[in-house]
Amino acid sequence: MGKTDERAEPRRGGEAGAPSVVLGLGGTVRIGRNAIPVSDLKIVFEAIGRARSVQGLADALGLSYRAAWARLQAYEAALGRPLVHKTRGHGTELTAFGSALAEAVSAAAEGLEAGFGRETRVLEHRLRSLLGDGAGGLALAASHDPLLVEVLSGRADIEVSVMGSHAAVTRLLDGQVDAAGFHCGALAPEAAGAPFSAVNASAGLVAHPLFEREQGLLLAPGNPLGIRSVADLAAGEARYVNRQKGSGTRQWFDRLLDEAGLSPGAIRGYGVEEFTHQAVAATIACGAADAGLGVRAAAERLGLFFLSVGWETYYLAASRSLDAPALDALIAAVKAQVARTPGYRGVAPAP
Repeated sequence: MGKTDERAEPRRGGEAGAPSVVLGLGGTVRIGRNAIPVSDLKIVFEAIGRARSVQGLADALGLSYRAAWARLQAYEAALGRPLVHKTRGHGTELTAFGSALAEAVSAAAEGLEAGFGRETRVLEHRLRSLLGDGAGGLALAASHDPLLVEVLSGRADIEVSVMGSHAAVTRLLDGQVDAAGFHCGALAPEAAGAPFSAVNASAGLVAHPLFEREQGLLLAPGNPLGIRSVADLAAGEARYVNRQKGSGTRQWFDRLLDEAGLSPGAIRGYGVEEFTHQAVAATIACGAADAGLGVRAAAERLGLFFLSVGWETYYLAASRSLDAPALDALIAAVKAQVARTPGYRGVAPAP
């Protein structure tokens, strides 16, 4: 009987439990022919800072005191500068050089932390799929859109949290979600400032233009106040209902006010907030407000008068390395729905 090769029978993913991935700061600091792992330096700085002793470093590295001291001396020789010094009554402390290098390593780690978080989610997602456990559901943070919410309803493979565009993109950048839906009014992400300008290829992210939608002033049926521009909101007694802070629609309205030379204080009801386009439309439809900025689809659904202010692109952003059939299916379903929904249109291909 032949010898059994254990590698020939792969373990099923479910037997090992849900896969967990930890990514961290790697690489080396190289000076001449000497190379020091950055992760080792990080351990040295953290251990000395915490325990104020070489013994604390030895415990962190799992070495004897003598071996830890030899390791520390080797690092100092490679760098050409002392990293620690002993002080009476205070144990072992980092030198000025050691403290400055520790701060630089810490800053580098913090700068990469969000990227590690995003790619950790991507790797765990792909690993679950490879192990046969299923890729699992995707976490999507998205600015409210009636069409997108309708397409997402009933889908078990995507868990959506509705919030403002600013918050959605921030969660993606921080590695808290797999994808973000957002819009920047008439501006492109790179021109809209932080955090939208951070969604780019250099950050390992791609923003898919999902659709274009028409935004405008939602007004009472028949427009009884005769509102024809944003300036008219300040000229009369119109009661405005706003979107919440951080929403793309709120930011667009603020830019419209700035272009018209108006301050928020000139708008009656500027501080009254709702969190969705439908809620804004419903507030106007029931007579509690006279105007609000929102999408045409919300106005038509409740029979409101609509005064267009322009078209904008709605984006779906995710890591470039995310291989997610669920996301591809969502994009396809949304684009199919766009073709038969008033107030929406497909995104024209880049010239």
